[in-house]
Amino acid sequence: MTDHPATLESLRDALDTGAISSRELVEQSLNRVAETDAGLHAFVGLRKEGARADADAADTRRTRGEVRSPLDGIPLAIKDNLVQSGELTRCGSRILEGFVSPYTATAVARLQAAGAILIGRTNMDEFAMGSSTEHSVFGATRNPWDRARTPGGSSGGSATAVAAGIVPGALGSDTGGSIRQPAGFCGIAGLKPTYGRVSRWGLVAFASSLDQIGVLAHTAGDCARLLEAIAGHDPRDSTSLPEPVPRFTEALGGDVSGLVLGLPREYFVEEGVDPEVLNSVRAAVSVLERAGAKVREVSLPHTKYAVATYYLVAMAEASSNLARYDGVRYGRRAEGYDGLTDMYRRSRSEGFGPEVKRRIVLGTYVLSAGYFEAYYRKAQQVRTLLRRDFEQAFRGCDAIATPTSPETAFRLGEKIDDPLRMYLSDVYTVSANLAGIPGISIPCGFVRGLPVGLQLLGRALDESTLLRVADAFQRLTDHHTRVPPQAS
Repeated sequence: MTDHPATLESLRDALDTGAISSRELVEQSLNRVAETDAGLHAFVGLRKEGARADADAADTRRTRGEVRSPLDGIPLAIKDNLVQSGELTRCGSRILEGFVSPYTATAVARLQAAGAILIGRTNMDEFAMGSSTEHSVFGATRNPWDRARTPGGSSGGSATAVAAGIVPGALGSDTGGSIRQPAGFCGIAGLKPTYGRVSRWGLVAFASSLDQIGVLAHTAGDCARLLEAIAGHDPRDSTSLPEPVPRFTEALGGDVSGLVLGLPREYFVEEGVDPEVLNSVRAAVSVLERAGAKVREVSLPHTKYAVATYYLVAMAEASSNLARYDGVRYGRRAEGYDGLTDMYRRSRSEGFGPEVKRRIVLGTYVLSAGYFEAYYRKAQQVRTLLRRDFEQAFRGCDAIATPTSPETAFRLGEKIDDPLRMYLSDVYTVSANLAGIPGISIPCGFVRGLPVGLQLLGRALDESTLLRVADAFQRLTDHHTRVPPQAS
């Protein structure tokens, strides 16, 4: 381990100067997996020979002066709900046992086109349904800051892989905070783009109107580099926005003078949040204020309905999306069944874990005759009010600053039998998914030796402002440079 985590920028410079080769970087990553994964369990699959072959090809390109992008030759990881041709994709679930994808997700293909080396697939809550990466058929992932604690979820494997220094960046997915919350718990940066900014084609669906692919890295600058590689319109995804992709790295100037940060009064209440977390976030805002940003209070009055609204919408869409897993076309099929109906019942009963079953049952209920209007439609109406809250707030500010989570990483097993407490872990993150706006979490301090995340939310398609603010904060602080004590 080094005193500071390796970034995409530093590795690119090392490759450009010949200080290291892509093959050596890949071997270092694979060695780090061998050293740490028994204790951390960040990965569920490795592409050892494929990654080595890709690295050799990247080194050959570099000697010929044919470097594809700033990511060329750098090892990365992807969450196990992003398909890649010829690779197992299991989404942390028994029901996808043995499924090998025949195609590659657009975001993954764009990383490959940029020359990035994909070393493996990271652990996750089953079908991305969870906030602790405990709901996985492969077992729990552990936080490198304290192995007795969760890394967050559902992208906990990707967050741990970055925080532990295995890879400098990774892809995750964020349906209600599944990138930002693990980033906050693990002391790294995690960006959820605007809904539609990154193609969802090849992302195994959980809740289609909420899911978004995003990135995890040590710095806001590296998040910008990764987002530039994967963003852009994709005609294969009907929700993909036909908008040009900005040069996000051009926003990394370190200047926040004149920008207005909004502090939503509903997010800075003492009830249900660790006061030391709030103090760390307030201190982070003060850093930005001293750097020239202006701060004003804003209101998001429908925030108190956000968690209930989110879980109604998410569970309804999960029920619909997961109906396709029936043992017929792919994945696990039960043995010894008696007829088609029994095959469906047994395959799904054996294939899904308890949290997925809970969400399917609740989602089916709220979509059923007699309850659709009272629950699902009402939730969609409240979702519109939440989106309007943000629109109103952004009339008076350029970005909104909040805690990422109400607490630091909790202990593994602490909430596994209390779904409501687990769901409330997402209280600060779900609104961004409901509104479709971008959000980023960056480390802003430590409480009892555990990282605290600062969340920044922005207008739709304005990731540049979020990256500008986050990058400026990281230039003024060193929280992101600290190395977890249990990363080895």
